[in-house]
Order: sequence, then structure tokens, then C-alpha cells
Amino acid sequence: MRKTLALTTAVWLFSVSAIAWAAAQQAKPVSATPAPASMDEMLQAVRADLQGERADIMAKNLTLTSAVAAKFWPTYAAYQKEQDAIMDEQLRGIQRYIENFDTLDDAGSLGLINAHFDRDERMNALRKKWFGEFQKVLGTKLAVRAMQVDRRLSLVHQVGFATRIPLAH
Repeated sequence: MRKTLALTTAVWLFSVSAIAWAAAQQAKPVSATPAPASMDEMLQAVRADLQGERADIMAKNLTLTSAVAAKFWPTYAAYQKEQDAIMDEQLRGIQRYIENFDTLDDAGSLGLINAHFDRDERMNALRKKWFGEFQKVLGTKLAVRAMQVDRRLSLVHQVGFATRIPLAH
């Protein structure tokens, strides 16, 4: 489990670095080289990588029969879709904060922290909503395990985000 979590952390930090690199490339003057991907394209690429990794880690931590797996994975995919909307909004907000960091006033700083609070509330509400769905498919103990793994992965991702956000000054 530790090796899997360490690998996930490393891959996530690489993915977040890719977003930051792409943002930095977009800020450079236009040259003869091809234009970098848009923020939406970068989010889509990172999201696809993360979904695959998350599903792989989830599969390694849940022992499912083929009948249960056939019910769980579509449920998990729907959960991830809702989770992605929250995460995309958060990444866009972080990007705006980073782009405007040097000229940020009190209202902008307050907007960032309130966005963090809102994201946390929305993620908790989402987990509570989907826990019941997971419970229907997996039973209680396995649903708890699925949420534990999901929360750990989310915390790793949040650490990755947090390390990229400059502290307010």
C-alpha cells in the first residue's frame, strides 16, 4: 500500500508540474514552435491519467467478484465524473490565483481561501452522497474501504495542489 501511495504521489506531482509548465509556456511570447495545449486540454489529459491511476489503485485495494465489479465500476465512474467537475473548478481557480498573484488584493486572497473551503464542503457532500451508492453495491465495510482509499488519494492530490500555490503576502 505504501509503495502504491508513494507512486501515486510521484505521478500526481508530475501531473501538477505539467499543468504549471503548460501555464508558464502559455505566458511566454508567441514563437515559431507549436502552441501549448489549452488549460482545458491539460485538465482533460491530467484527469484521464488520474482516473486511470485512481481506478487502478482502487482495484488493488478492493477485492471484488466479477458480479460486484460489474456494478461497482460504472458507479465509481459516475462518482469520478462529479468529482472531476469540482477538481476542474479548483484547478482553474488556482491557475487564476497564480496568474494574478503579484497584483492580488485582499478580496482576491479571500476568494482563494473561500474557494478552498467551498471545495472541501462540496467534496464531503459528494462523498456522503456516493457512499450510500457504494454501500448498495459493495456492502458497508467494503464501501468504507473504498471511501478511505478515495480520501487518501484526494489528500495526496491536495498536497500536490497546495505545494504549487504561493502563500499570500
